[in-house]
Amino acid sequence: MYEPIRTKSVHAMADPGDFPHRSREEELDIQLAGHLAALLALTDELRALTPDPDLDAAADALAHQVTRLRGGLLPARASVADAMIHEPRSAALHQRAHALAGRALVVAASRADTAAAILAARRMEAHAAAGQLVAS
Repeated sequence: MYEPIRTKSVHAMADPGDFPHRSREEELDIQLAGHLAALLALTDELRALTPDPDLDAAADALAHQVTRLRGGLLPARASVADAMIHEPRSAALHQRAHALAGRALVVAASRADTAAAILAARRMEAHAAAGQLVAS
């Protein structure tokens, strides 16, 4: 009634050596670098809205961690023109930065990266405090 299948399944045909595999740690490094790079972009945007030496130091620390995780490749940095402070926008940026720092903290903790975890936790605290100041 049915004709037998004469070819192998595509799953059986794939040779495990045909494509590169990454270890769990390499995947976590990539994910952490992505979260920190996104946080760096938000930090640069906040620096353009409200110049602050603490944000400058945070941006430098984030850039250093991203460079370390990417094996020496510098992160892309946007040069944002100086902007007028717009409170609702600033509050939203702090809220997004807080969420990104939280994601980075989770990944850093899962890969036991103490330096990145401490940096992410500090950024969470700073953005939570700044978000409350802007909102009030």
